[in-house]
Amino acid sequence: MKRLWINVVPYSKDIAIAALESGAEAVVLPDGDSGKVRQFGKIKTIEKDGDIKPGVDVEFIDIAGKEDEDKAAAVPAEKIVVLRMLDWTIIPIENLLARRGRNIMVQVENSGQAKLMVEILEKGVDGVVLKTGNVNEIKKTAEIIQGVSEKIALVTATITIAKQLGMGDRACLDTCTQMVPGEGMLIGNTASGFFLVHSESIDNPYVASRPFRVNAGAVHAYTLSPGGKTKYLADLKAGDEVMIVDYQGRSQTAYLGRNKIEKRPMMLVEAEAEGQPIGLVLQNAETIRLVGPDGKAISVTTLKPGDKVLGHIEKAGRHFGMKVDETLIER
Repeated sequence: MKRLWINVVPYSKDIAIAALESGAEAVVLPDGDSGKVRQFGKIKTIEKDGDIKPGVDVEFIDIAGKEDEDKAAAVPAEKIVVLRMLDWTIIPIENLLARRGRNIMVQVENSGQAKLMVEILEKGVDGVVLKTGNVNEIKKTAEIIQGVSEKIALVTATITIAKQLGMGDRACLDTCTQMVPGEGMLIGNTASGFFLVHSESIDNPYVASRPFRVNAGAVHAYTLSPGGKTKYLADLKAGDEVMIVDYQGRSQTAYLGRNKIEKRPMMLVEAEAEGQPIGLVLQNAETIRLVGPDGKAISVTTLKPGDKVLGHIEKAGRHFGMKVDETLIER
């Protein structure tokens, strides 16, 4: 997820409030002004006594030539670099993306520049610091930054097994986002294969729809999260980031409001995609659905060998949720 910081130097109450209301991650402030912003809401502050400290956690570097580019490239990789382009040329930014790779942000003056920065070289920088006195530009830039998402490669998987199991603990993920038909989360028994499990956004005669919910599966399963990480369903809690994916592979970050774990009758679904197995233990109920290649929901209770559903496969193994290149067997 791309980052949005707002530069509020000199301090402006209206700009600080707009930053907070637009969902910015942080505000850059004059030293000692963190308390002024925190009276309006919770947001990270960037100043000498703030949550993010210049010179410690982040370096602001003016870029006017090759020497400045080299200075930015030499900053430790774990520290964020904010580039302030004095003549607004693109080449130094492209060079630093190639040399440094991550933790690069660029100060911009409007939403147009912000859009260019998050799309540069396809990958884009990690975020922007917007310096403007225009509240509307903050809102426009926030819409652009929040609209940038990971594109997830989905594959068509062929069902091989759909069988009834006994009772088990399943996790129901209630998010702070209303999903629509064709959207859900990627869930799997292993970190190498995931099904796109449909949200409860479809009405039926027996229970009202819950568009904010994904009845995800058994507690041992993984969900694919923002940034390519995985998390156990059992570990998810209120406030955690989760990733919503639609049938075209478009993703967005959402926040968990509740993880309901309850005993329910379970079933095992297995499939194969591009020679790789995908499996998941889900609740055995007609309201639990996977997603077909056309984006339509398919109830797990109707699945049979040969049916086609959407999934996602990974090649690398996982260690504490992070991808690692190692030999790993999961069955």
